Amino acid sequence: MARLFVVAVSALFLLTACSMRLPMGAGQQTMEEPVPINTSLVARQRAAYQHPGALPPNLTAAAQAPYTLGPGDILAIAVWDHPELLPPNSQDLPVTAQAAGISTPAPGFAIDGEGRLQFPYAGSVPAAGLTVEQLRQELGQRLSRVLREPRITVRVQAYRSKRVYVDGQVRQPGLQTLDDVPMTVQEAVQRAGGLLPEADASRVSLERGTQRYPLDLVRQTAAGRLLLLPNDVLHVPPREDNRVFVAGEVLAPRALNMRAGRLTLNEALGEVGGINPQTGDASQVYVVRQEGGKARVYRLDARAAEALALAEQFELEARDVVYVAASPLANWHRAISLVFPGALSAAVSAAKP
Repeated sequence: MARLFVVAVSALFLLTACSMRLPMGAGQQTMEEPVPINTSLVARQRAAYQHPGALPPNLTAAAQAPYTLGPGDILAIAVWDHPELLPPNSQDLPVTAQAAGISTPAPGFAIDGEGRLQFPYAGSVPAAGLTVEQLRQELGQRLSRVLREPRITVRVQAYRSKRVYVDGQVRQPGLQTLDDVPMTVQEAVQRAGGLLPEADASRVSLERGTQRYPLDLVRQTAAGRLLLLPNDVLHVPPREDNRVFVAGEVLAPRALNMRAGRLTLNEALGEVGGINPQTGDASQVYVVRQEGGKARVYRLDARAAEALALAEQFELEARDVVYVAASPLANWHRAISLVFPGALSAAVSAAKP
C-alpha cells in the first residue's frame, strides 16, 4: 500500500510539474508567449504615457465663430432718440404682482421658436443664425424706411438658445448655457460644481452628434481647453468602472480602483498584501490585458534584483487582471489533497516518532 501511494504521488508530481507553468488555468487554449516586463518595455510604456495621443482633428479644427442668435434669446434693442421703441420694463408691473413674486420674462425682445424677431416698424425679422452685428444692420435697413438715419444698439440680454449638457460624477449635473464667450471642457466641469471624489477624470467622454470621443483630463492637457459646441454632452464616469483585478496567490485578492487613471503593478500588489510567501511563485507574476480584441500577457520575475523598480514603473490599465501563479510545491500539495484527501497529513503524522 505504501509503494502504491509513492507511485501515485510520483505520477501526480510529474503531472503538476507539466502544468504549473500555465497561469490562470489556461488549459488547452493557445496564447502568445508572455511578454517579459523589463527595462525596455517599461521605458516604451512610460514614454507613451507622458506623451498621450493627440485629440481627434475634427474636435480641434472647428474654429470658434462669433455667437449666432437662436430661438429663445432675449435681445436688448435701443433706437436712439426714440424711447417709444424700448421694450416693456418689469418695473411697470403692478405693485401687487411684484409683491406676489410673479415670475416675468426678462425685459427685451425675444426670438420666437421660428427664429424670428418682432420689432416695431421693422415687422417680422428672421434673426436666427445672424450675429448681433448682422441683426443690427438688418434692423437699420428696415427702420430707415420710416426713420431718418436710425442709430441702433443691439445686445443679447439673455442667452437661451445654445446649451451643453454635463452629467455623471459632478456636483450639479444638468444644462449649461453657452454665451458669446467660448466655454471649455474644464470650465463646464467647474460650472457644474466640480468633480465628485468618486469621479474618474481620466475617462471623460464627449458626445458630439453621433460620435463619442474619450478625453483624459489628467494626461491630455489640451482636452481641458477643448471648446464645447451647442448640444455637446459631457459625461464623467465613476472610478468603479475603471478597475484592476488582482487574483491568484496573493494575501487578499480583490478588485482595485485606479486613482486618477493610474495604478502601477507594485501598488496593486501592495494593496492586496503582496505575494503569498507560502504558496505564491514570485517568478510568475502575470498581467493579462485586452489589446486589439485579444489577450496579451505580460510576465514579471519578481525574484530579480530590479523587479521592485520595474513593478513600480509598470503602469496598469483599466480592466487588467494581475495574477500570481502558485509555486510548484503548492500545486503538488493541492493535487495530492484532491486525489488522496487527508493522505498527506496522515503520512506526515505516521512519520512522527
